[in-house]
Amino acid sequence: MQPDLLYLISLTRVPQVGCIHARTLLQHFGSAEAIFKSTIQALEKIEGIGKTRARSIKTFRDFDGSEKEIVFLQRYGVRALTLSDPDYPQRLLTAYDAPVLLYYKGNAGLNPIRSISIVGTRRNSEYGNQVTEKLIQDLAPYDPMIVSGLAFGIDAIAHKIALKQGISTVAVLAHGMASLYPPEHSQLSKQMIKQGGLLTEYISHIKADKHHFPIRNRIVAAISDCTIVTETAVKGGSMITADLANGYHKEVFAFPGRTTDFKSAGCNWLIRNNQATLLENAQDLIKLMGWEEKIAPAKSTQGDLFINLTEPEQRIITLLKEREHIHIDVINSITGFPNSRNASALLELEMKDLICSMPGRIYRLK
Repeated sequence: MQPDLLYLISLTRVPQVGCIHARTLLQHFGSAEAIFKSTIQALEKIEGIGKTRARSIKTFRDFDGSEKEIVFLQRYGVRALTLSDPDYPQRLLTAYDAPVLLYYKGNAGLNPIRSISIVGTRRNSEYGNQVTEKLIQDLAPYDPMIVSGLAFGIDAIAHKIALKQGISTVAVLAHGMASLYPPEHSQLSKQMIKQGGLLTEYISHIKADKHHFPIRNRIVAAISDCTIVTETAVKGGSMITADLANGYHKEVFAFPGRTTDFKSAGCNWLIRNNQATLLENAQDLIKLMGWEEKIAPAKSTQGDLFINLTEPEQRIITLLKEREHIHIDVINSITGFPNSRNASALLELEMKDLICSMPGRIYRLK
């Protein structure tokens, strides 16, 4: 069993303690166990916690329920991914409300070179079907991970075409792993576990509920490099996902539709209001995302010459050799060094001409 997992699961089950509060507490106390073993006075002093949440933490007693969750994970081959786990989706770490614990069943890595979310209406037209299918077919040579929500309509089409094209595809669920919604996609989900996976922040027994869907959409938006809306009305989950993606400073694209077509009204609205970039085909996306440029191999020889790199500098170089690029929040989360030390190390590495900074506080090797 992973160290601290019992307490971490318990922390996510404490009433009135959400992702943001949990992350704040973990950053302050260092571990979930330390949170539960701290005094109520110490908890109250943490910004945003206060007396009510502190009391809720100290009065939590259902650790047996958390132990049962661990048994479920082991029995059904579900992985628990913590913020410090290298397999945790690194793109998601930049979101201020990222879950402190995710549950994942599948064989695809959640940190691919390219990852895109494709969303749309549950009641798609033939146009929406064709646009989604053609997009994924043309993107297949670039091997992006396709992320969606396993819902009827565009979501299911995206997952199915990805499987057909041999691309990894991941569904973000609005419930725990002990059930599946919609149940009609049971066979599809089994195929995805073999060529992708199922991801959720909810413990196993949590059922699909109306208010869970917009909450899970933030993960769909944050786990990818961009969100593509292929067909949607003005109201619906896809519009929420697009709005969330914009809030995370992710690229949002939308396919235009006829002005008389109700099912494309949302896409047209996003484009008209500068909430999404107009997309006509896969080549547009490839060009706008810079995928047409081949990624140059990391320059390891120059880095090897700097034998006097500090420990934080060396750790950052190692991380960048493993990834195409990395956000500063991810660096701070993974290295374990204080943010100030990482900032200093990044500046030194830039001065040594080993790395370069990109827009959005992202860094890559030179």
